Amino acid sequence: MVRYDALGEVRRVAGVDVGFAGGRHRGRGGHLARAAVAVLTFPGLSLCDQAVAQRPVTFPYVPGLLSFREVPVVLEALAGLARLPDLLLCDGQGLAHPRRFGIACHLGVLLDLPAIGVAKRRLIGRHEALPQEKGAWVPLYDGDECIGAVVRTRTGVQPLYVSVGHRVSLESAVDWVFRCTTRYRLPETTRAAHRLASGA
Repeated sequence: MVRYDALGEVRRVAGVDVGFAGGRHRGRGGHLARAAVAVLTFPGLSLCDQAVAQRPVTFPYVPGLLSFREVPVVLEALAGLARLPDLLLCDGQGLAHPRRFGIACHLGVLLDLPAIGVAKRRLIGRHEALPQEKGAWVPLYDGDECIGAVVRTRTGVQPLYVSVGHRVSLESAVDWVFRCTTRYRLPETTRAAHRLASGA
């Protein structure tokens, strides 16, 4: 996993959404995985490519090892694109993971693609109080190690937890999350992938 900036020109940013039939909470008990990938132009953030894949789940539900349930179907969906995006924003953790290798790291390293973890919930770590204003962020620590950032993308709403996946520094990861976020809490990449997954 590369923790410094190694991006080329970014004109296509993508988000991924994974759901499971027959289960809840990131696939607990689910027997069929469905992944949707939405690719947006940058900086316009308009949809330019998309793909959906579905396959049986072959890995058991184990907290902390959810990537092993999700990555195979995500790779299948990514293979359905006309070409890979320049940057991937993953709905999940990157470095901010007990094993320091969440789904953003898995996908980034497997594809050698710049990737960022953008999670809705904290998995591990501690941080100082985060100001309520949009644009604020503070480091997320586990012990003495900085593993990510707690980011306010909209004033007064719950923060997001951003961490390095591959080929992006933490400072750049935070900047890219803000650049891909408009008036909602979640980046447009995540929102577009969720709409695609739900058939909207």
